[in-house]
Amino acid sequence: MPTPPQPIEDYAVIGDRTTAALVGRDGSIDWLCLPHFDSPACFAAMLGEREHGRWRIGPTGPATTTRRYLPGSLVLETTHETATGTVRITDAMPTGDDRADVVRIIDGVDGVVELEQDLVVRFGYGRVPPWFRRMREHGEEVLVAIAGPDRLVLRGAPLPRAHRHAHRATFEVRAGERFELDLCWQHSWLPIAEPVGEAEVVRTTIAESSDWLASLDYEGPYLEAVQTSVLVLRALTDDATGGILAAPTTSLPESPGGERNWDYRFTWLRDASLSVDAMLAVSLDERVGLWRDWLLRAIAGDPADMRIMYRRDGGRELPELELDHLPGYGGARPVRIGNGAAEQRQHDVLGQVMLTLERLRDIGLADTLDAWHLQRALLDELATHWEQPDHGLWEMRGEPQRFTHSRAMMWAAFDCGVRAVESGCDGDPTRWIELRDLLRDEVLTLGFDTATGSFRQHYDTSEVDASLLQLPTIGIVDARDPRFLGTIARIERELLVDGLPLRYRTTGVDGLAGDEHPFVLCAFWLVIAYAQCGRLDDARALMERLIALRNDVGLLAEEIDPATGHHWGNFPQAFSHLGLVLAAAEIAKAERRAG
Repeated sequence: MPTPPQPIEDYAVIGDRTTAALVGRDGSIDWLCLPHFDSPACFAAMLGEREHGRWRIGPTGPATTTRRYLPGSLVLETTHETATGTVRITDAMPTGDDRADVVRIIDGVDGVVELEQDLVVRFGYGRVPPWFRRMREHGEEVLVAIAGPDRLVLRGAPLPRAHRHAHRATFEVRAGERFELDLCWQHSWLPIAEPVGEAEVVRTTIAESSDWLASLDYEGPYLEAVQTSVLVLRALTDDATGGILAAPTTSLPESPGGERNWDYRFTWLRDASLSVDAMLAVSLDERVGLWRDWLLRAIAGDPADMRIMYRRDGGRELPELELDHLPGYGGARPVRIGNGAAEQRQHDVLGQVMLTLERLRDIGLADTLDAWHLQRALLDELATHWEQPDHGLWEMRGEPQRFTHSRAMMWAAFDCGVRAVESGCDGDPTRWIELRDLLRDEVLTLGFDTATGSFRQHYDTSEVDASLLQLPTIGIVDARDPRFLGTIARIERELLVDGLPLRYRTTGVDGLAGDEHPFVLCAFWLVIAYAQCGRLDDARALMERLIALRNDVGLLAEEIDPATGHHWGNFPQAFSHLGLVLAAAEIAKAERRAG
């Protein structure tokens, strides 16, 4: 009988801005890809069973568990209180040392606690058992696991002993005692790395993160939630390349046992652009230039070949494969790596990129000549195929349509291009002006359903879509326009589930079976829409509810079941956290307007 999985919201994330691990409330690291976000996992129990890889350090018996992130960081502190005593475990992935390490520090707080350490290493997404050996290196005993190019070295005390294709240890921790463990990944052909100095690198990691967070310039409401969310967005930004991931996980389902399971360990141009917008909204503009440089490298080349997503290093190969050996989270299959949506045409992407690049110009990050010429070439390319239907923001796997949101975002792309030329960039905007005006007229006529009094999902349906909540933010319609107010009212009637919005009604347009839960980003978009149109009390009420739905350390998945509070989809989700930051900033702006 398969072991029921921990709820997704029972996990916390730690990371070094190169990769990330998910740590359960029970002290088990059930997901970790090394050395990079998109590398094969060596701990994959989250998508299967214990035998697919995990590293647990936790009490052998019942415990009351509380967790928190240490101030200014994503260093996780977990406290287990048992009948015999209390123990505290600090988990971190040190940053800034050019290594891939997981550090776990165990401190006895009170009495005596019996802990279990259970190390199951399986490279290749839980499929490849390594060869283990114990040896002495740098004056201490270490445990080494090797398989092909991968090697893990565990040092510290107590080292677990071999037990049925895994390594286990049971030990007691008394008040005042400390144990320190470090698990380090290296290429198998390199000399074994020297000890890291666990306590010191954790202190350094906290200090470095706190210093970065100190530059946050935000005086609005929900400060703690904003701080946690920007730390999550930072953790999902590859420190070397500037690529911003959608999430550090793959195939966490959008509903129990469902097939809507996708690999999000990549950089979507749209998601990354919105992440930068969130950083700019709270004046965290120190590193956004790194993202712009990533963007220009990734989309360089033939403008007709711009993709909607790339690997963290700008690579374009993301073939979608199914891992049949993994049973999936709670039996949800298929388990996928790669993402076939990379081949889709999504017209909204360039509009979002152009809007973000314009905001970067507004804060003084001027375009290089090459950067502007690339944008100009992309706009000219869009002008050749703007009439074609696309798969839309939600990556529908059904037939392409003329989605209203996509058409509005194309309007935004040309509008940004026109403004750039008007502000001094070279180019002839005549064709862009023509298409901008044509698209605006088209969206306001064909994109509006007079029978329902609202904008519609695409031109050949009467269905509504939560992406339409973005129309005032894009700038194509005013938030107090009766047509937009009618759209809000219709979304409230038809898409809300216990007060939280679905993306759309799953009527077959997406080409998939099954349903999904309310989408967290869309709920924050509704907060923003309320604030923009003057419904400030409604904005605050929904915002406070969404903040309360975060897990105990402030994290959000892609979707939430409002009936149970359970989180669904990949986790933690950049979309959800950038939505929180943008919604908080919009409420702060509305409060200033209200005096």
